[in-house]
Amino acid sequence: MKLWDKGFSTDKKIDQFTVGNDRELDLQLAKYDVIASKAHAKMLGKIGLLTQKETQELVKELDAIASRIERGTFTIEPSFEDMHSKIEYMLTLSLGDTGKKIHTARSRNDQVLVAMHLYLKDELSEIKSRTKELFDLLLEKAETYKDVLLPGYTHLQIAMPSSFGLWFSAYAESLIDDLYFIEAAYKVADQNPLGSAAGYGSSFPIDRSFTTKEMGFETLKYNVVAAQMGRGKVEKATAFGMASIASTLSKMAMDICLYMSQNFNFISFPDELTTGSSIMPHKKNPDVFELVRGKCNKLQSVPNQLTLVINNLPSGYHRDLQLVKEIIVPAIQDMKACLEILTFSLAEIQVNKDILEDEKYDYLFSVDTLNELVQNGMPFRDAYKKMGQEIQQGTFTPKRDISHSHVGSLGNLCLPEIKAKMDKLG
Repeated sequence: MKLWDKGFSTDKKIDQFTVGNDRELDLQLAKYDVIASKAHAKMLGKIGLLTQKETQELVKELDAIASRIERGTFTIEPSFEDMHSKIEYMLTLSLGDTGKKIHTARSRNDQVLVAMHLYLKDELSEIKSRTKELFDLLLEKAETYKDVLLPGYTHLQIAMPSSFGLWFSAYAESLIDDLYFIEAAYKVADQNPLGSAAGYGSSFPIDRSFTTKEMGFETLKYNVVAAQMGRGKVEKATAFGMASIASTLSKMAMDICLYMSQNFNFISFPDELTTGSSIMPHKKNPDVFELVRGKCNKLQSVPNQLTLVINNLPSGYHRDLQLVKEIIVPAIQDMKACLEILTFSLAEIQVNKDILEDEKYDYLFSVDTLNELVQNGMPFRDAYKKMGQEIQQGTFTPKRDISHSHVGSLGNLCLPEIKAKMDKLG
């Protein structure tokens, strides 16, 4: 069944090519098409295009379909083009002509749009929630290991003292920046496009404010052409938000892979969180974190993938836009999986508390030793030269009893202030 069926069929190859994997993807979106269809039915009843009885019948049947979706028994057979055609078929099968009336004053274009907006609102909320879980864990670890020193590097060269408190909380605070992008994407998604129909509105006296309130949108996309132009744009906004989180997670995963190596030996994990080698019995591989790194690097390409699909399209609908669904839906699943597995794994991290006992890290303290000379009255340039000469001559004695007290330093992590920033996001 096709919503545009006019009594003739298309070639099978054309049908397969144009439908693609929409049926599979629509199983994740069907719930939202039902929500929108219920709001639409109620609106049609409100403006007199459906009787009260017809409205009640449609809502009841849509609730039954929603239950099937929730139980996992809703299917979209090859004879149906997508979720819209299957749902309308089920309504018609149960209610006859009343079921056929559900498509009054709407198009498949605004059906897809509103279902995607509702879906993205839910998914963005879940991504935000999972990011906050990781944030909380990172702050907890920062507090636990705030006094354990860690070598800081620049250019991958030993640089200055850092700490696990700094390391964990650095990634925590970075996640706040990432959620600013997620919040922006949510604001874009929180606009009701239903009623834009094929992109040019309808001659029916529909009540778009009613459906906006009924579906829980903050506002609506007023201009019907702008609503249609939002297809691809709302997905791209979501992708930018995910790419920002992915950038943070990828960098952390890379740190973990380095720090787990025998050359660094800063951290480790229980055996059950690592994998082995088929021929090397000593191996404890960081496969989880390598996959997080790889998946998150792929996620950072998603905005560009969407740009290449929607770029230079004129206003109005084009079938190219169907392809954004198969980019954004799997990307969202990967994003959630990476957040979940990192939170799960980092809860079991084991920190080496004696890293700086190795003499190769003595030079980490050169700046602190230099700064003490300056505080005792020596000009900075003279102190720098003196320190350089001692290092070159092998006579440098590090000052290990360091004291960093300014805001954001290893002696003043400002963990409550960082948490307060996150709390403002709600």
